[in-house]
Amino acid sequence: MVAALLALACVRALAAGAADAPAVLATAAALFALYAAGPSLPRIRTSTRAAALWLGAVVLIWTVLLALTPDGIWLAFPLFFVQMHLLPLRAALPAVAATTVIAIAGFGWHTHTLSVGTVVGPVLGAAVAVAVVLGYEALYRESEARRRLIEELTAARSDLAAAEHAAGVLAERERLAREIHDTLAQGLSSIQLLLRAAERALPERPGPALGHIRQARTAAVDNLAEARRFVSALSPPDLEAGSLPAALERLCATTARTSGLAVHCHLSGIPTELPTPHEVALLRIAQSALANTVQHAAADRVELTLSYMDTEVALDVVDDGAGFVPSGLPAPGSAAASGTGFGLAAMRARARALHGTLAVESAPGEGTAIAVTLPCPAAPATPEAAS
Repeated sequence: MVAALLALACVRALAAGAADAPAVLATAAALFALYAAGPSLPRIRTSTRAAALWLGAVVLIWTVLLALTPDGIWLAFPLFFVQMHLLPLRAALPAVAATTVIAIAGFGWHTHTLSVGTVVGPVLGAAVAVAVVLGYEALYRESEARRRLIEELTAARSDLAAAEHAAGVLAERERLAREIHDTLAQGLSSIQLLLRAAERALPERPGPALGHIRQARTAAVDNLAEARRFVSALSPPDLEAGSLPAALERLCATTARTSGLAVHCHLSGIPTELPTPHEVALLRIAQSALANTVQHAAADRVELTLSYMDTEVALDVVDDGAGFVPSGLPAPGSAAASGTGFGLAAMRARARALHGTLAVESAPGEGTAIAVTLPCPAAPATPEAAS
């Protein structure tokens, strides 16, 4: 636009045959050279002082051109935009106003009169330039705010995805820890006890030793099946083969056979079908509780009771062993735990995951009682149930 307006001023000066046409050409060339050099000077973009000095020189040469030809007034419009772009608002508005006054005064000096059009034209041009630049800056600020908001949302989404991933990893790690503790760890412990008993029986008593070895082999096969199932998040094989009471009876019989304890299983109430997660949790808690009794309680007798109630199902495991102080157990995973203490924590986690409760009552020399209670989901009403 600046180049076109300067060329127009030069052509009109040459066409009119004015005596100052050479001066107009020289001034226009100087103004174009200075104006074109502006974008190549980095300090003009970064320093307000340098931009003000450059604009001052441009306006000064433009004022000379305006004094030589009235066509120079048209260059005021692009100068408005440059001033609004390079100067801060508090300096740009006075600069635009001064340029408007110079344009009106220069054109009036050439025409020797001031009309409404002479005044309104430059003022309207300045107002349009100011409005356009301010509107563009407002849109730019809004766009930048939206861009920052999108970046924040993207970062928040990434953080949320990372948090969900970490929570999923921890949940799966906790599940595997519970399953390993309640199945593989207990099975390996039983195998170790059976093999140790077989080792003590050899070579004097090969018959009992062979029985212990066969039981260890059976335990190894069962634990291999457990490992394959909990990796695939399937139900325990004992539950696949029958109901929860039957699985608990088999568990008590197996524990009594491998440990030598008197383990009795009792059933209270009318058995009802429970959701698979409830049955799995109760069976795993029973396995863990019996394993703790065998390993730590030094008990002679264990009583396991499964009770079906209207809205709840309860499992109680009571032994007559040495007992302990529940509040004195170290936290699982701590240095003082030495590999113990995870069983009770895993049992509590299983009960809490199903909105149930687990209570432990014990004292030194008075045995231990573990009671877990799970809420039973309401069964859908059926015609058979109503009848």
